Amino acid sequence: MKFTPFEEVLDEHFGKIGTPKRDKFERDVEEALHAYRIGEAIKAVRLQQNLTQKELGEKIGVQKAQISRMERGYSISIPTMSRVFKALGIATATLDLGVAGKIALW
Repeated sequence: MKFTPFEEVLDEHFGKIGTPKRDKFERDVEEALHAYRIGEAIKAVRLQQNLTQKELGEKIGVQKAQISRMERGYSISIPTMSRVFKALGIATATLDLGVAGKIALW
């Protein structure tokens, strides 16, 4: 049985690092990870507060399905995040832009 290193598989399917197709793939993966982490944070705080998805949805005026999508890392926009986190009692949030500095989201 031959094992192929993961980097070789990526190179074969998406091209070498630095090619447009590979760069797009890497960006897409990074964006998905960020959205997943935000969703996990929403879920963790919701569970700490003993809220169901339906109850959180009612607090911000969306259906349970929308909360479910957010917690799985889908359909997360900054305005929606703001409403969710405020409903969960998280009064402030900051976005770290690296060398450009930090900005308050709400």
